[in-house]
Amino acid sequence: MHTGEPRYDILLQPQTADYEGHPDHGPVLRALTVRATGAQGESGYPRYAGEGVEADIDPRTRTVEAITLDGEELPYGWVALVADEDGAATA
Repeated sequence: MHTGEPRYDILLQPQTADYEGHPDHGPVLRALTVRATGAQGESGYPRYAGEGVEADIDPRTRTVEAITLDGEELPYGWVALVADEDGAATA
């Protein structure tokens, strides 16, 4: 999260598995910024929106708890992660 601003950068990535079956996130398919709406999402966490995305994000753990992309669920096999300050995914 950027200091002083109620916003997050979200990375959408495919989730695959390595040879041993451990989760492995592929390349970033889409990166976008969402800003606080002031509303609480159905998950109970603050709602953020922007660039065709609505997301409920737990600000304590920086976890995307619920998300829609262009009004739809994420495509099968995609995951949404909050980027850390250097733009990398926070797992």
